[in-house]
Amino acid sequence: MADFSAKDVQRLRQSTGAGMMDAKSALVENGGDFEAAAKWLREKGLTSSAKRDDRESSQGAVSIARVANVAAMVELKCETDFVAKSPDYVALTNQLAEAVANDGEAAAARQDDIDGLKVTLKENIQLGRVERVEAGEGEVLDTYLHIQNGRGVNGVLVVLAGGTQELAHDIAVHAAFGKPKYVTRDEVPENLVAEERSTLEAQARNSGKPEAALPKIVEGMLTGWFKEQVLLDQPYAKDDKKSVAQVLGDAKLVRFAQVVVGG
Repeated sequence: MADFSAKDVQRLRQSTGAGMMDAKSALVENGGDFEAAAKWLREKGLTSSAKRDDRESSQGAVSIARVANVAAMVELKCETDFVAKSPDYVALTNQLAEAVANDGEAAAARQDDIDGLKVTLKENIQLGRVERVEAGEGEVLDTYLHIQNGRGVNGVLVVLAGGTQELAHDIAVHAAFGKPKYVTRDEVPENLVAEERSTLEAQARNSGKPEAALPKIVEGMLTGWFKEQVLLDQPYAKDDKKSVAQVLGDAKLVRFAQVVVGG
């Protein structure tokens, strides 16, 4: 018989959520090896983590890693901020970002590590967005990561052509707090613009605006909506008399990515 105690069975039950007999069988099948037994339970679908897979993962952490002219950003999703700020969770998020920076986006697919964390922390944990950008010759790369309670919650990657490092960083910081959904107006789906235009027209008409003036009024309201949605149209955080596009000047935004926890 494998060498393990009742305390070992209890510890395995607590860490995996498995039943007592299942935990005991796992230790027997794996010669008392705790890690192998936990993996055996996961493979058999006997851990409670399997029941968590349909829970909403609206919390999490974001990490950014840089290697030379490459930056990577990884989101790891979970159910509660309590788990998201735990040391093991933050550490795995950081490891995934470093792996992606060094070896490419596929390096984030470390499902065994994620499953192991599910068991340990007893939550539905899933890989979220993965971004990797590389600055070419003559381009500058910068990043910004907003930290809250010891974990990243809002990350931005920016690559500029014809701009300075300082400008790239300032644009990244602006975007973190502006949270644009699109970079340019061309990226906004036409059906979404049409829907917003229709809504604004109805608002203007219901407020008693003259029918002849509606087109001009609606266009003005739509411009205000674009300023909320589109990065290049947003009033620049450091000087709201200028748009981000005006601040960029001759510099071109080559690559932009943002990941916000819960966004």
